[in-house]
Amino acid sequence: MMRVPGQIRDAVLAHAAFCAPEEACGLLAGDNEGNLRMVYCLTNAQHSRVAYTVEPEEHFRALRHAEANGWELVGAFHSHPYSEAYPSATDRRLAAEPDWIYLIASLVGPVDSRLRGYFLRGGTVVEEALEIGE
Repeated sequence: MMRVPGQIRDAVLAHAAFCAPEEACGLLAGDNEGNLRMVYCLTNAQHSRVAYTVEPEEHFRALRHAEANGWELVGAFHSHPYSEAYPSATDRRLAAEPDWIYLIASLVGPVDSRLRGYFLRGGTVVEEALEIGE
């Protein structure tokens, strides 16, 4: 189970709404105990409604900041402005880090299902329970 502070959930959903109609994206830092500690809301270099790529320089800055705080990058997030929070075929194909959690923020559907987490390994989708904090 991944523990997600409410502030991180709120930041991901706010970034998703801000970037709409394009997909939002960013990186997640955490500790070795399943706790997310920081979200990095970054630029989608593709400026696309259906795909994302994190700007490389921003990725590097996030990595340096996480390491300076004793964290590691443990995942990424992106939004689905027009569909549910479930990995698309493109998401499954392009997932490069099998040990990362991938959070998907949807702008449609019930509020309680707008943020979901997955491990994407070799095209296989495994949903990870999220414990959302205050």
